Amino acid sequence: MATSTTGSTLLQPLSNAVRLPVDQVNFVVCQLFALLAAIWFRTYLHSSKTSPFIRHVVATLLGLYLALFCFGWYALHFVIQSGISYYLMIIIGVENMHKYCFVFALGYLTVCQITRVYIFDYGQYSADFSGPMMIITQKITSLAFEIHDGMFRKNEDLTPSQRCLAVRRMPSLLEYLSYNCNFMGILAGPLCSYKDYITFIEGRSYQLQQSEANGKEDTKYEQTDPSPNIAVAQKLLICGLSLLFHMTITKTLPVEYNIDENFRATASWPVRVFYLYLSLMAARPKYYFAWTLADAINNAAGFGFRGYDKNGVTRWDLISNLRIQQIESSTSFKMFLDNWNIQTALWLKRVCYERATFSPTIQTFILSAIWHGVYPGYYLTFLTGVLMTLAARAIRNNIRHYFVESPAVKLCYDIITWMTTQVAISYTVVPFVLLSVKPSFTFYSSCYFCLHIASILVLLVFPLKRTQKGNKKHESIQPVWSKKLEEENLLQKNNYSTTNNSFSQKEEITCRYQALKQ
Repeated sequence: MATSTTGSTLLQPLSNAVRLPVDQVNFVVCQLFALLAAIWFRTYLHSSKTSPFIRHVVATLLGLYLALFCFGWYALHFVIQSGISYYLMIIIGVENMHKYCFVFALGYLTVCQITRVYIFDYGQYSADFSGPMMIITQKITSLAFEIHDGMFRKNEDLTPSQRCLAVRRMPSLLEYLSYNCNFMGILAGPLCSYKDYITFIEGRSYQLQQSEANGKEDTKYEQTDPSPNIAVAQKLLICGLSLLFHMTITKTLPVEYNIDENFRATASWPVRVFYLYLSLMAARPKYYFAWTLADAINNAAGFGFRGYDKNGVTRWDLISNLRIQQIESSTSFKMFLDNWNIQTALWLKRVCYERATFSPTIQTFILSAIWHGVYPGYYLTFLTGVLMTLAARAIRNNIRHYFVESPAVKLCYDIITWMTTQVAISYTVVPFVLLSVKPSFTFYSSCYFCLHIASILVLLVFPLKRTQKGNKKHESIQPVWSKKLEEENLLQKNNYSTTNNSFSQKEEITCRYQALKQ
């Protein structure tokens, strides 16, 4: 079944030549254009050469043009969603605006997803306007919470991460639209904090904070921007390899073959498990391509610098969305989640997990399912994910310590847990790819719901131990999302005060330094 595009048909001849839907061709070409625009933006509209106002205007207009080219007049949804959310922020006030913005932005996204899926395009997995709206929804909700934290809540009631991300001045409409719809992230993100984006636009000097051997703080200032060229080249190489893999290998290993009647009837269990792993591994490179290219675009514009590592090498992963090596070598469900769609994981943690009043893990998975869309397969995946996460946590907390004393035993343990994790992840996300209820249940029933049953048995046998002790409710529960990642981001991102923060520069740096020590 062919899909009709709502965007430009200018690239239809190229679409016919490469045998891809024109909306996908539009997306790739627009991202390549954004890459060139990012280089131009950093070179000719550098913060040292022009004002933040001009940078905001150009970034916003370029972003809206790319959206219009890809999605036609459906791009108006981006402006409408942002505009109404900004209006709510202004008229509601800082005490409750985060709730209203959260409900409206998520509700508007859901309505658009329902109309797209069930009225226009059910089952088609091509580019669509709700994809960028998912990122804009993240930005709207996270900024609303950050303003609420910065302008209403008491400083001592905030966690270290909330304190450092808190926004203490209402953004102007131009700043708001630029943050939501700039050309670097409008098509594929990734999510970034408002303070980081404004600091990039305003061109604040790069600062690093390091701890000397004597424990004193040593704040160093870089007078010139570090070059992103090497990081961009490396990420473009990854994009090329991912695209090549997707265009060749992925098509020979379709996920749908897992529910083929002949395959299920004739293949042995080991063959079926092995194909399950291969087919889901082959489905990942398209995400590697899209997210890494989006990261490279931001880096090319000069955005995404996170300091230097211990060897003095620049790190351009402030807003990176994945770590491929850690994903493919994950030895636990948690390790996979911590390195897959990183910025979305942090968004879920900040707006849901650490603010939930009960069952934060379950609430977080439900929010993730709603945010992803209305295909039934998404909900099957995330409900299964709740079981898998809790079971994996119970096993890890109760038995892992028996296998870490001897290096040889730990190696065997890591190999077994890697195999188990990869199979469990593949088993969990099959409905996410198949989308519909019937094929998803066909797959699970052909496996006799084995991992669902195993997870329930694990939870009945092993207690869910509390891994940390603390005064706060959420601090006593090991979260799904890694605290270490959050702390690294807080310390190693640019440490400076912005116009949105009434704290002094020294207080801002101290805040981020203390976050690491906890």
